[in-house]
Amino acid sequence: MPKINAYIGFNDTCRQAMEFYREVIGGELTLQVVKESPMKEMFPASHQDKILHADLESKDFTLLGTDLPGNNAAVSSGTVTLMLIYDTKAEMQSAFDKLAEGGSVTHPIMEFFAGTMGNLTDKFGVKWGVFSAENN
Repeated sequence: MPKINAYIGFNDTCRQAMEFYREVIGGELTLQVVKESPMKEMFPASHQDKILHADLESKDFTLLGTDLPGNNAAVSSGTVTLMLIYDTKAEMQSAFDKLAEGGSVTHPIMEFFAGTMGNLTDKFGVKWGVFSAENN
């Protein structure tokens, strides 16, 4: 069974975004800057300080990112929301509040038959959902 990881393309905010996500959800962060990579000669001077590859990893997830848009810079038909699943509402609320800083809340935290959830877009334009099966 494969493990699905998210790879996010940023507009020159990869370092800030990935450091922010590390603060919110934890994990070990590795950043590869273009000028420090074996591929540096393949990129123009304007790209040398960009993040070639970022890797935020824990035993439960891997979140990847880059400042380089590649051939798919335009948004295509597959909008993705990254879901964070928590054991408790308190953990979920804390992550939601941190991710919402500087972003916009799409659906505030609410309880429904299956648990408690909320949705937002963070200050880097990434869509997040948070969920806990804990109710009341």
